[in-house]
Amino acid sequence: MLNAQDVLNLSGKVAVVTGGASGIGLATAKLLASFGAHAVLLDINEAEGERAASEIRSGGGSAGFYRCDVSSADNCRLVVSEIESALGRIDILFNNAGIIRRKTVVELEERDWDLVVDVSLKGVYLLSKYVIPVMARGGGGSIINSGSGWGLKGGDRAAAYCAAKAGVVNLTRAMAIDHGKDNIRVNCVSPGDTDTPLLRDEAKQLRQDEAAFLADSARGRPLERLGTPQDIANAVLFLAGDLSAWVTGSVLVVDGGGIA
Repeated sequence: MLNAQDVLNLSGKVAVVTGGASGIGLATAKLLASFGAHAVLLDINEAEGERAASEIRSGGGSAGFYRCDVSSADNCRLVVSEIESALGRIDILFNNAGIIRRKTVVELEERDWDLVVDVSLKGVYLLSKYVIPVMARGGGGSIINSGSGWGLKGGDRAAAYCAAKAGVVNLTRAMAIDHGKDNIRVNCVSPGDTDTPLLRDEAKQLRQDEAAFLADSARGRPLERLGTPQDIANAVLFLAGDLSAWVTGSVLVVDGGGIA
């Protein structure tokens, strides 16, 4: 039976968060650190990543930063090796890094497709490939992949993103089946429109007024607002810890009812 005082205690855990320099990744790293985990932020933005890790430490948490391009096998392998050498274990992996290009298949250049799929889907595969053996050696762990509502239904002018996120959803299920024997749980959190730099960049890509775009993104949801990075971080916290000890292969939609 879970102890009420320990149910969200992540003390002694090492949590790796990709795309950790901003948005959902940073909010999640902060939250996991606040519950005792050592947060390892991975991002290609070195300056912002270092600043984010410093911010967590200034707030009393434990955190570090590594520059990592999740689309590079060599980079992922090296970074995971360095983390294991420095910290001895990885208990939580939040595969959060992603990118979107708001284009149809006709509008997409091949390089756009490759970029979105390499970061948003291949990156999940690569980090997991190198982290899973480390987790297994440590007795198990929890992997949370970042999906999207558009991984469960279609969206306009986002063909590569929809394809990549749908791939993440079923990759999650396959990983859960393969690695349960190692006491590794694998789940997917699928956000709806969340107020992040990524969402605001979509307005620029579509050449729309940012305020109007954000208002339109919130319109029609039963809860009548955009998500916040904290909303998604809360869901990741649940999937990372013992409250979800018998949850694996699941997709948790956090979207204010957007696809209800």
